[in-house]
Amino acid sequence: MALTEEKQEFSKRLRDSLKRAQIQARGAAAVAREFNLRYDGTPITAQAARKWLTGTALPSQDKMRALSLWLDVSAHWLRFGEEAGAGRGTTVLRQNAAAYRVDSGWLAKKYDALNEPHKRMVVELLLALLRLEGKKG
Repeated sequence: MALTEEKQEFSKRLRDSLKRAQIQARGAAAVAREFNLRYDGTPITAQAARKWLTGTALPSQDKMRALSLWLDVSAHWLRFGEEAGAGRGTTVLRQNAAAYRVDSGWLAKKYDALNEPHKRMVVELLLALLRLEGKKG
């Protein structure tokens, strides 16, 4: 099978999996946003998601694994279409909710990367959340 055809087949399996999993994300920007909430690596752009959805590009293996967890299908099936998919003898873990990192080192690096106005916003948000929980900031 030619690479162009493989990309098109992957795209069809991806779109079908999004529908089957009843993912509310419609369109490349929404798919990218939802994917990035669940992926621990470098975020993808809407353009990258559009390329996946239109069959002009394939995701890297780590992104393929993240997609398969999110969509409750096997990564091998999603990429190659050679397996029956999840629920047919293949155990796949589904990630329903976005996985947010709570590692303080990671959080500190992200905070340090913000500009000053955004840092103030984060501090104000944290103080507001603490007040809501009845804790002093």
